[in-house]
Amino acid sequence: MAYTVALIGNPNVGKSVIFNNLVPGAKQHVGNWPGKTVEKKEGKCFHKGVELKIVDLPGTYSLTSRVIDELIARNYIVEENPDVLVDIVDASNIERNLYLTLLLLELEANLVVALNMVDIAKDKGYTIDVKKLSEQLGVTIVPTVATTKEGMEELKDEIIKAVERKDLVKTKITYGDKIEDLIHSIIEIIKKDKPLAQKYPLRWLAIKLLEKDEDVLEKIKNSRYYHELMEMIY
Repeated sequence: MAYTVALIGNPNVGKSVIFNNLVPGAKQHVGNWPGKTVEKKEGKCFHKGVELKIVDLPGTYSLTSRVIDELIARNYIVEENPDVLVDIVDASNIERNLYLTLLLLELEANLVVALNMVDIAKDKGYTIDVKKLSEQLGVTIVPTVATTKEGMEELKDEIIKAVERKDLVKTKITYGDKIEDLIHSIIEIIKKDKPLAQKYPLRWLAIKLLEKDEDVLEKIKNSRYYHELMEMIY
């Protein structure tokens, strides 16, 4: 059986280097995302007898519907539902990078964080408590230095563990009682539309509706509960 692993991260965090480390050049396929001029790279590798299909998503700072690279990455995650999502975080610029990590947790993805450039962070005098950060985020974190291939075997080990994990505990980011009540009410409406509810993460969809995300509004326009949902958000 082959498992799909998507790589995501801010631009210039070493994502392409990690992709090249995981997938030998001869195994890579480079093309474009369907209907777009944005490059798509994918390939496969084997680790401990398990085949991994690696997909390199466009570099992105966020997951809005206003930037094509961000929309491609977001739609791939929610519609293709990869078995594992590897979020590559620049340890030397961690505060900015963790914003994307929080957005990915909101998507309820099966997440593994590759904390890359830990050598540069160390040179800058940064000390990161990886264990504590992992506990706070509720995800596995693997320190890596992509340029020297440090941490690559550990990363592949954790990808396999994440794939095989049956008791995934999803980290929930909360927004206060008033907003949470609204999110709950919207989720209850979405549940009535079974095809919609089965296709997208319910909580993520509800939050994006509250944000009046244009792409998500387009996705639900044919729902028989569209007007009921609109009454909740306007």
